[in-house]
Amino acid sequence: MNINQLKSFVEVVKNNFNITNAAEKLYTSQPTISKQLKILEDELSVSLFVRKNNNLLALSPMGKEVHKIACDILGQVDRIKSIVAEEDRNKKVDLHIATTHTQIRYSLPNVIDHFRRYYPNISLHFHQGAPAQLAEMVKNGDVDFAIATESMHLYEDLITLPCYRWTRSLLVPYDHPLALLKDDEQVTIEQMAEYPLITYVFGFTRGSKLDKVFYKNNLKPKVALTATDTEIIKYYVKRHLGIGVIAAASYDETEDGGALKCINIDHLVQPSYTHICVSKHTHMKDYMHEFISLYAPHIDRNIIQMPDQWETQWHSKEVYQGLPDLRSVNVNNSVAE
Repeated sequence: MNINQLKSFVEVVKNNFNITNAAEKLYTSQPTISKQLKILEDELSVSLFVRKNNNLLALSPMGKEVHKIACDILGQVDRIKSIVAEEDRNKKVDLHIATTHTQIRYSLPNVIDHFRRYYPNISLHFHQGAPAQLAEMVKNGDVDFAIATESMHLYEDLITLPCYRWTRSLLVPYDHPLALLKDDEQVTIEQMAEYPLITYVFGFTRGSKLDKVFYKNNLKPKVALTATDTEIIKYYVKRHLGIGVIAAASYDETEDGGALKCINIDHLVQPSYTHICVSKHTHMKDYMHEFISLYAPHIDRNIIQMPDQWETQWHSKEVYQGLPDLRSVNVNNSVAE
């Protein structure tokens, strides 16, 4: 007998004996729930349910007794977790997170503020790098997890949780020819190919979405400079070294609007996705779950706490289509500030 079997049992009762609904609540499959119930009944050598044609109708007399005790046990488990979480709050520990400049500068300020208020004794350490470097940091155990803006799920020993959709924007100085485009005019990939290009280091890795747009149109970009830091890209665009392609969430109208025009290129480049990335061998602490939950509050806490199920339960086409835009985090940061 284990906790998962008791959880399955209690959740089925809570959902009026509907196994499918219980499976959805626990972010698992209907066969998994059925298997857990069978193992529990076999171990106890008793039928916990009243059945008709393989359908669950009600609890058996013994099932009612077991259900009451199971609820008490799960309540005590939650209490244990709360005690441990409170202990974590008071521990002086280090949390190491690998991520990009864009995340630290534009997406995480409000998250960091809230986390520090809740866990004042935990020191945050951010390690910057390109996606391949972030993956290596996680694999080598140099960091606890990564917030990565490229496809970390391609790495064998890593587990990923998609959190946000992010898009790209084109930056040009106001005296640049492309700045003269009217609001209802869309820039073309042919126009972009005419000018030197400044973008992220991973913008032209093999198979990147930006690279594919040029390749699909039989064009070769004139890459003038690549960098991992968005501010460097903006700086050299201001110096007229070339046109820039950055994460749309990195454009700040207040700070950048006076010198740079932001042009939408969603019609040219498909969106990418930001993932939380952990090693399969990492034991995640409650404060790690809390940080991720603050960063992606739209994801159910139960999912965040079950990284072993991220790949099977949180990588469907529907999930990706329903992810919010990364710019929504920036809006929340602005409101908080």
